[in-house]
Amino acid sequence: MELINKSGLEFVDISIEEWREYRFPNGDFVKIEHPLKIHVSKKGHRIFDANGISHYIPRTFIHLKWKGTPNFIF
Repeated sequence: MELINKSGLEFVDISIEEWREYRFPNGDFVKIEHPLKIHVSKKGHRIFDANGISHYIPRTFIHLKWKGTPNFIF
């Protein structure tokens, strides 16, 4: 999948991750399979996945976990 970015925002490659999961204070969670690109801002995370789906995760999440190697690149 190709990211078509007309926002002017810089996206970072996170294709090494198999998935990432965000948990919110009310117990809800969002799991994104095969994320490819991410932009992190003060307001939230913009993620583009291998299915061509764009996701916006607001900064209100309380926990983020992922699976991929290397385990940390930041």
